[in-house]
Amino acid sequence: MADAAGSTAGIRLRARHPPACARGALMARRPGLALALGLVLGSAIDTLLGDPRRAHPVGCFGQAATAVERRIWADSRMRGVIFAALCAGSVMVLGIELQLKARGSRAGLAAATALATWTVLGGASLTAEAAAMARLIEAGNLPAARRQLPVLCGRDPDGLDAAALARATVESLAENTSDAVVAPLFWGAVGGLPGLLGYRAVNTLDAMVGHRSPRYARFGWAAARLDDVANLVPARLTSLLAVTLAPAAGGSPSRALRTVCRDGADHPSPNAGRCEAAFAGALGVQLGGNSSYQGLAERRGLLGDGPAPTASDIHRAILLSQLTGAAATVLAAAVAAAARGHARDERMTSQARMSGRRRTGACASR
Repeated sequence: MADAAGSTAGIRLRARHPPACARGALMARRPGLALALGLVLGSAIDTLLGDPRRAHPVGCFGQAATAVERRIWADSRMRGVIFAALCAGSVMVLGIELQLKARGSRAGLAAATALATWTVLGGASLTAEAAAMARLIEAGNLPAARRQLPVLCGRDPDGLDAAALARATVESLAENTSDAVVAPLFWGAVGGLPGLLGYRAVNTLDAMVGHRSPRYARFGWAAARLDDVANLVPARLTSLLAVTLAPAAGGSPSRALRTVCRDGADHPSPNAGRCEAAFAGALGVQLGGNSSYQGLAERRGLLGDGPAPTASDIHRAILLSQLTGAAATVLAAAVAAAARGHARDERMTSQARMSGRRRTGACASR
């Protein structure tokens, strides 16, 4: 009877306190859930508030990078490699330190991730500026629309008519849906805080020095190539999401997919062309063609078969961009929760096996 009572007590004790490996497996998933929650919260904050209005961290990083550039600039690819490594590497180290400090608190990790996500996303500001452009074109105020264009892209606005302004806006929406929304979320899901902050640093460096001007043709080479690599997967994910969501913008997924497969590579960028082709096919418009950047003419391939976009197409592109960003947020959160939990489960399983071997060895020695 005593043995039976002791057995019953043991069962009750185990019921109240699950085995260590089960508790570890449960705890293993929580850091991933905290990261996923932070990504969702940060995206929601960006949607509601837009970019931080004062002392934007990305702007502060840009000022610091400009100061570094003044010290080490030379018409040399190697100097550009050093510049990109110093600037992007320091930000990634900061992200690693922040993640290590927040690791002990799930609430802290979620809060830090939310703040970082809000900082690096730019979806709300992108669509707000595009909507302002659409209103100016609809009002026939082309001088004001030309003044608005530099907020969206680096194209020379002088002399652009309504169709050219609308085309530039839709192209900027397509490319920056990847750069400012999908890519940060992707790198946040797979890399946590270092991924979020590191990607934004790389993308900012590309915007600063990655263009083909005489000053940066060699010095900016490393930043441009690094940005190309960082956006390789996110750009294709953006195009896939835009193709899938085409019906919400009044388009056809099959036409959008056909446009991406046929025209996506007809663009100087290995990534932007896929996004722009997806938007062109989804909206049923034609993008690409002649453009001018800092006085230099650039001929790009034609993307899509439809007419030139109008102000109404900008509104449709805004909706497509917003839906693509929302879908990317859900996917990023799911990946973050699943990937982190799986990785921790594997580590816990390995530790349990090692512990089992040690116990077996101890019993054998007895």
